[in-house]
Amino acid sequence: MNKLMSCARLSLAASLLMAAGWASAAIPLQRWTQASGAEVYLVESPGIPMVDVQLDFDAGSRRDPAAQAGLADATAGQANKGIAAQGPEPALDENALGEAWADLGASFGASASRDRMSFSLRTLTYPDLLPKAVALAARQLGTPAFDAAVWQRDRERIGAALRESYTRPGPVASRAFQELVYGGHPYGRETTEQTLAAISVDQLRTFYASSILPCRAKVSVVGAVTRQQADQLVQALLSRLPQTACAPLPAVGEVPALGKAEERRIPFASNQAQVLIGQPGIKRDDPDFFAVLVGNHILGAGGFTSRLTHEVREKRGLTYGVSSDFSPGRHAGAFTVGLQTRADQAGAAIAVARETLARFVAEGPTEEELKAAKDNLVGGFALRLDSNRKLLGNVANIAWNGLPLDYLDTWTQRVEAITVAQVRAAFARMLQPERMVTVVVGGA
Repeated sequence: MNKLMSCARLSLAASLLMAAGWASAAIPLQRWTQASGAEVYLVESPGIPMVDVQLDFDAGSRRDPAAQAGLADATAGQANKGIAAQGPEPALDENALGEAWADLGASFGASASRDRMSFSLRTLTYPDLLPKAVALAARQLGTPAFDAAVWQRDRERIGAALRESYTRPGPVASRAFQELVYGGHPYGRETTEQTLAAISVDQLRTFYASSILPCRAKVSVVGAVTRQQADQLVQALLSRLPQTACAPLPAVGEVPALGKAEERRIPFASNQAQVLIGQPGIKRDDPDFFAVLVGNHILGAGGFTSRLTHEVREKRGLTYGVSSDFSPGRHAGAFTVGLQTRADQAGAAIAVARETLARFVAEGPTEEELKAAKDNLVGGFALRLDSNRKLLGNVANIAWNGLPLDYLDTWTQRVEAITVAQVRAAFARMLQPERMVTVVVGGA
């Protein structure tokens, strides 16, 4: 316990020093491929005796069968609920597993997003703790219990949460928006009580066994370990998984472009209206990613300095908050303008938001707006790296998306090099305001 308390005291100061150092110097990112096919990315960060590891697999919700939407998320959730017995090693139910991690002062868990299933380990690197944490993580990764009784209980709990979400306008608006933007693409599939009921514990096991393989792993490591230690750590983590070659995964089609504008108004007993406007946006590997990043900061992601906030809130008082967002992934994630307003003035707020968006797409930003956005983004770059966990997220982003190893070293230069013409061209190519969908939830 003394070691844990000492680490906590050192963590804040070390994180601040690390952020300042990473922001002003090259980040030494190493990459290699193990014999199993696992790709490893490492940043040695010896400031505190801790290591963070993220293992990513192509097993996100885009791999869900349509009739079992929610399978990836359910699989990840159940992978946290216990370990099966193996040989002389006893089974651990979810309570015993939680206690085992608490005793080590470490954590390990799984989650799923649209594109990937991720496992995250955080532990101290003291010689009497690190091997035990890695061994326990390897057991949980290699032999999750997938207990039928636990899944039945959790399935009922998830179903109850879904029913509760139907009573709130935000989730109702989000579901309708996803359906309209993505159509039949897997990005737009929603988990329902019906699709949950169609997921058996055998399907959880099958999905996991076919997806979580060393040859599919992209492993990011940040912390107080050398390359040799990191290589051994990753080998140990993956050692209980099948050491087989991986066949190519089936291709997933691209998100179709919208053919026409569509508006859906959903009555809801609320004084406030939830408004979402958008369309399919960009993929993460789009060459105009940085132009979109800077341009969207100006349009709606820059808070009180953004165009949308100025036009919809400051000039007309139609909302307390409005923003725009791109969510790029392996496929084109949604571009979204979102706001809340009084139900009786939703029409006015929508009209101003649409007009502001159309003008920005047609004209682009001013030189003054561009400079302010770039200064803000570059000035805040250090905050993206001010902890091991944030640095790990950036390394995992590089690993998952196949970005250059010097991506973080050149990030500020890429931002600073963006011009007004590049922003205007990128937005004109990607967005079609006249074909966007609009969802309004609230009012009669």
